[in-house]
Amino acid sequence: MAEIIQKDGTWTFDGDALRLTPGRDKNIGLLRRTLGELVVPLGALAGVSFEQGKKSGRLRLRLRDGADPLLHATGGRLAEPHDPYQLTVESDRYGVAEYFTDEVRNALLLDGVSPDPVAAYLLPGPSVPLSASAGDGTAGFDGELVRLEWNWKTEDAKAATGPRAIPVTEVTAVEWQPAAGLENGHLRFTVRGAPATAPPKYDPNAVELWGFKKDPLMALVAAAVQARLPHPSAPADGTDVRPGPPQLAKASPSEDDHDALLRRLRELGELHRSGVLTEEEFALAKQAVLRRM
Repeated sequence: MAEIIQKDGTWTFDGDALRLTPGRDKNIGLLRRTLGELVVPLGALAGVSFEQGKKSGRLRLRLRDGADPLLHATGGRLAEPHDPYQLTVESDRYGVAEYFTDEVRNALLLDGVSPDPVAAYLLPGPSVPLSASAGDGTAGFDGELVRLEWNWKTEDAKAATGPRAIPVTEVTAVEWQPAAGLENGHLRFTVRGAPATAPPKYDPNAVELWGFKKDPLMALVAAAVQARLPHPSAPADGTDVRPGPPQLAKASPSEDDHDALLRRLRELGELHRSGVLTEEEFALAKQAVLRRM
C-alpha cells in the first residue's frame, strides 16, 4: 500500500483503487469539502503525474475520458481548489510523492490498464439527495426529480414560471459553466421538447451564476444528474442505456497465482524486446510482478 498525507488531503493506494480524502486546510475548495472522500478504481485512471515546485509540488490524476460524471458535466473547468484529482505536496514530502506515483504507474502497467475512453461511468457521482443555492436560484436532485426554485434576484419573466420539477428521464443533457471575468456562468438542463435558446438569465431550466463562493456546489448537482443520464458513448439509435452502480474491477483468483505471474513476466519480456517498453518501464513492471510473487 502507498499513502501520502498532507494538509491538502490524504491519498491512499491499495493496488486496486485510490482513496482520495480532502484535508481540513482552509484553502481547500468548497466543492472538495462537500464531495468528501472519493474512491477511484485503478481501471478509471489514464495516468498520474507529480510536478515539483520551489515551495510545493502537485500530484495529479488523469482519468480516462467518460469515466467520471463530474468531469464530464464540468468539462474540465474546475479550478484547482475544487479539483478533487489534484493534491498539493509540501517540499519535504517530494520523495513520498514520487514513490506514490511510481506505485500507481507500476500497477497501471502491470494490470494493462488502457488509457482509452470508456463506454460506462466507473465512478458513481455525488450522493443524493443534494441541493445547492447560488446565483438566481436553488437546484436540487433526489435521484428522480430535478427541482429548481427562484429567489428575489431572479429575472421577473423567469420567476413567473414558478418552481420547476423535472423528471430526470426528461433531461437529455446537463452543463455547468463557471463565471469567468465579466461573463456569468450557469447550470443548465436541456429538457426533451423544450427550447434551449434563451440565455440562462431567462431560461426556466437554468440557474444563472455570478461567480460567488457557492457556485462550484452547482457542479455537484450537475454531476449527480449526469451520472443518471445515458453515457456519452451510448448507442446513437437513441437506446436509453442508464448506467448501473459502478463496479470496482477485481482480479480473478487465477490472476494472482504463480503461473499467471510467470506468464506476465514473459509478456513483459516480449514487450521489452520488441521495443514497446523502455528499459526503465520494463524494470519497474518486472519489480512489481516480483513483489507480488
